[in-house]
Amino acid sequence: MAAATEAPAAAALRGDSTLTGTGTLVRFMLRRDRIRIPVWILALTLSTLMTASNLRTTYATAEGRQSRAALVDSPAGIAFSGPGYGLDDYTYGAMLANEVLGFVAIFVALMSVLLFTRHTRTEEEAGRAELIRASVLGRHAPITAALIVVGGANVGLGALMTLALGGSGIETVTWPGSLLFGASLTAVGLFFTAVAAFTAQVTEYGRGAAGMAGAAIGVAYALRAVGDIGDGALSWLSPIGWAQATKVYVDDRWWPLALAVVGAAALLAIAFAVTTRRDVGAGLMPPRPGPRTASPFLSTPLGSALRLQRAGLLWWSVSMAALGAVYGAFAGDVQDAVGGNETIQEWVQTVPGSDLTERFLGVIMAMLATVCGIYAVLALQKPRGEETAGRAEPVLAAAVSRTRWLTGHLVVALAGSVVVLLLSGLGVGVTAAFSAGDAGLLYAMPGAALAYVPAVWVTAGAAVALFGLAPRAIGLAWAVVVYAVVVTMFGGLLQFPGWMNDLSPFGHVPQLPGAGMSWPPLLILTAIAAALTAVGLAAFRRRDLTLH
Repeated sequence: MAAATEAPAAAALRGDSTLTGTGTLVRFMLRRDRIRIPVWILALTLSTLMTASNLRTTYATAEGRQSRAALVDSPAGIAFSGPGYGLDDYTYGAMLANEVLGFVAIFVALMSVLLFTRHTRTEEEAGRAELIRASVLGRHAPITAALIVVGGANVGLGALMTLALGGSGIETVTWPGSLLFGASLTAVGLFFTAVAAFTAQVTEYGRGAAGMAGAAIGVAYALRAVGDIGDGALSWLSPIGWAQATKVYVDDRWWPLALAVVGAAALLAIAFAVTTRRDVGAGLMPPRPGPRTASPFLSTPLGSALRLQRAGLLWWSVSMAALGAVYGAFAGDVQDAVGGNETIQEWVQTVPGSDLTERFLGVIMAMLATVCGIYAVLALQKPRGEETAGRAEPVLAAAVSRTRWLTGHLVVALAGSVVVLLLSGLGVGVTAAFSAGDAGLLYAMPGAALAYVPAVWVTAGAAVALFGLAPRAIGLAWAVVVYAVVVTMFGGLLQFPGWMNDLSPFGHVPQLPGAGMSWPPLLILTAIAAALTAVGLAAFRRRDLTLH
């Protein structure tokens, strides 16, 4: 009898239960993400609330809202935002459903993918998961703990979004609709959490798992766009389409969310089953063997940096070209869209240009340029990642100077930002030329994009300077990008004072194609970027390497 009662206890001590240690891992993950998760949730909630408030300010009249509805109902508008519900009486709630829900869902999906792969596949790749599993830990504990943490973040986001929108006091933004809005975001987040759980079993690399899940987000958006333009059938294959099919604030349908729940359950079942059929650190897809010897270029600091960052550069190039093409497609409809809105007309008149189309394209290019600044900061955080992972030290112990090593990453970031800017401008130019019937835009918009190169380089210079002077504070480089995005996107509509625009490097760039070219500001920005870069390189030569 004693032996029978001791067996379960002994098995538990040995970690035979597949969920042993889950609670400890949950606490550990929450400790690691005590800042990251709240920042994600607050940023998404506050940006959505700010957008809702901005819509009420900008479209204060029924006439203005109906002119906006006409733009949403165009082919470009349908592909960009969604099928369009409640357009006959375009209320603020319908605006949120059509123009905001889908895009917030994309960022919720990204949050879920990045958080989940960070705590699962990335830990296995770094070897830390194997060390933890050597203690009393069940086979399914890591994936279960990550699911609890990321799932909880999605539920928390949905709850806060419900409270923020429901309590906003905006007309037609009701509490029942706000509850469905938050639940839709939670459902999308949970589905892509399950997608990340599956991709984390496929490949043995964290970036590969996140990349495949990110590609699934892109496919979901494309299916939604193509389906909404067509007969709508393909939209039912997209989780983003399921969220928009709820017709929140219009019909408030809950049943489409059941598709996300069923799909997430199926993917999680597969992921849990696979974890028992693979080794720790391995994936279902074996890595492709590389060549026996590296090329001479790969053995250089520049070649190594390009190899590490080529996937990110490729994704950013494709994404920004596609985003530019989507925005450029609206150029032919902008006159009708803002014709009945005095607020937007007053704002657009402050932008240089001979006509409304040029002014619109100048604003769009400024917005895209600030987004390209995000790439520059991400690319220059890679050296810090290599340093903290311990991979930089053996490289620098060889015949490679610190200046050459960091310059390799710097060249990739600076040249890559030029490529991303150029492709975004080309994307705008191609579709704008067709939409507006002006072939000259095909050549003007890439030039307008390249005018922002010095501003993006200042952002990169700030990241390099922080990396050299205070590597632990390199995250402060995001302040430059976030500030530029907020001022560029909302400064005109919310009538920010001029000095706020002047604090951003992007505020000194002439807004082509409407404005005249002015070289002095660009030369000054280039000099500032060079000075910041020089400071960062000099400081990096003199400081110690750190692993935390």
